[in-house]
Formats: sequence, structure tokens, C-alpha cells
Amino acid sequence: MQVIRDNPDTQLLESSVVTIGNFDGLHFGHQELIRRCQLLADGIRPCAVISFEPLPHAWFSPDTAPARLMSVRQKLDYLAEKGVDLVWLMRFNQDLASMTAEEFVQSVLVKTLAVSHVVVGEDFRYGKGRQGDIDSLRRSGDKLGFEVHTVPMLDVDGVRASSTNIRKFLATGEFEKAKRLLGRPFRMSGRVIRGRQLGRELGYPTANLRLSVTPSPLSGIFAIRARWSDHAGQNGGWHDGVANLGTRPAVAGVGFLVEAHIFDFDGNLYGRRMEIEFVKKLRDEANFKDLDDLVAQMREDEHQARVCLRSA
Repeated sequence: MQVIRDNPDTQLLESSVVTIGNFDGLHFGHQELIRRCQLLADGIRPCAVISFEPLPHAWFSPDTAPARLMSVRQKLDYLAEKGVDLVWLMRFNQDLASMTAEEFVQSVLVKTLAVSHVVVGEDFRYGKGRQGDIDSLRRSGDKLGFEVHTVPMLDVDGVRASSTNIRKFLATGEFEKAKRLLGRPFRMSGRVIRGRQLGRELGYPTANLRLSVTPSPLSGIFAIRARWSDHAGQNGGWHDGVANLGTRPAVAGVGFLVEAHIFDFDGNLYGRRMEIEFVKKLRDEANFKDLDDLVAQMREDEHQARVCLRSA
């Protein structure tokens, strides 16, 4: 899969079928856009995905932006697994925000990607001030020689497959409902960094991950499964554990961090890429009178997590 970053001013493809969106989470609705794109491409033309970094909402309103469901690396890995030929991560900046709908079509779709078919959701908007819509895109297609295909919103078990609904389910610990909209368990990933070693002193060594995207859709203590890469970059099997996501008020933590304690494991994971799958929320973060109370609660968290994971 070819990955294009920033905003090149040269032609990338001689012909293409393109779908456009934030694709945060790559849920069933996003997957349907990609599937339709690939059907139209039919192995003859490249299937291209246009996405944006940072996401537009985060650029316009960084203080109120919704939680990210996946990192850029997770997004690219998943699109590669789906067989996408090219991903263009457009840098969302003032120049792009100021581009009119007509300029977006001419510069991005026609000049750079030589588009023959565009596949978008039925609520798709584009261009400065979201001035462009499906009707204007169809008019541009009629004039410039490409077809526009819309995909309706997809419901799963009566619930709309949307990033907003997935965030709501994650926030309330309803992981099975989130899984049904995603088509897979919710996971986070990152590289294991060196921490303060306090967990090891308390009898609970942890693998610490600083998230590459914020804000996080989760916080609290969770029963998890984790896997990590070997020195060749290949992932091993899944291991049960318990994880804390948050600011760690009980130990005067600084910054948001993921701390994962892997059961019955005491190896060195520094520098490895770790993927964490969330199974059940056990509780919210809390403060404690002293370290003895904290350790007692950690033992209870471990017990609850082991019981949960045995039956999951």
C-alpha cells in the first residue's frame, strides 16, 4: 500500500476510485465505503482513500475535539489489511481549510488522483465552510467526467455505525456493543516506554504506553488482553492482564498514561510495540490514603480481572 503524506502538487495516479473521510475507528460504515470502492475499482484501477491529519475537528477546536478511536499507525495497518492501494493523509491546515469545494474537486480529485468514481457517505460535506454537498459533487462529476456513489448510513442491531456511538459505548464500558459497530474488539496500541518503576516496587510491574493520539476514549481500570511485537516486529500471542488508563492520582502521576500489568510475566518489554484489547471496565481511577490501601485495591483489581477473563 502506498502512503502519501502532506499535500503534493503532482499527479499521483492516472485513474482511480476514491473514498473520502476521517475514518476514525474504521467501523462497519467505513468498511462499507471501502468495499464499494474496491468493487468499482474491480482490480483495474487503484482504490484510494483520502483521510486527514489532524482530523478537522481537532484542528478547528482542539479543546473540544472528540476522543480519537485509533492512531494513525492503527489506521494505516487496518487499511493495508483491507487491500487499499493508496492512502493519502492530507495535512489539514489553513490552506486546506480555505480550499473551496470547487478547488478541492479540481486539485485533489481530478488533477492529483484522476478520479473516475467517488464513493462517499450520504451526509458527506467538503470544502471551505463545508459548502460542498452530494449535489454539488454530482454536478462537478457531470462536468469533469467522474461518477459519484453514495453509501447510506449503516445500522447494526438497530444502532447506527458511527464513531460517535462507539465513543458513547466505550465511555460507558459497553465493549460488546462497541465491538458490534467496529466489527472487532476495541484496541489501543503504542510503544512501551520506561516509567518510574513504582509498580515493580509494589509487586505489580507494568508496561507503560504513552498514547500517540489524545484525548483517550477510555479512562479507569480495565481487564485486558495484550500482545506485543518481537525483535522482528511480529506480534506474539495474547496475554491476560489489568490496565490503568489515566493520570494515576494515587501516586501523583503526571500526564495521561496506559499502565498494563501482564499476569504471570516478568520480561523486558521496553521499546516493543504493544496492542491492548479491552474486555471489561472494573472501576474508575481513585485516590487512596496510603500505598497499603492502593496495593490492596490492586490485588482486588487483579482478582476481578482474572475472574472476568476466565469467562470472557
